[in-house]
Amino acid sequence: MAISVASSSERPRYNDLVDIGRLPGGELISRGLADLANGEETIESLLVAIGAPRLRRLGFLVPSVDRPEHRLYDLLAATGSDTAHSRYNALLRKLTSFERAAECVV
Repeated sequence: MAISVASSSERPRYNDLVDIGRLPGGELISRGLADLANGEETIESLLVAIGAPRLRRLGFLVPSVDRPEHRLYDLLAATGSDTAHSRYNALLRKLTSFERAAECVV
């Protein structure tokens, strides 16, 4: 999925359209952005909300969500409290991988 990234100039740049689905964790982030735009609270949307400050600096439009870290953990715990912590950390690692890769192409 190609996501339009905010540009400071009117002339298109090489990376103004980034196919984020090709980046590590890109499908997860793409789903999260779509879910946030639709007002849905999902694992993916809360993960994107956690990364909002860095993603906004990269040019992504990310709505604000209150306490996304707690809400994500609670959502994960509701579907398996024994594994919530490890799944939460794995999701954060995927978010970080995406952000690092996106910094190289945006």
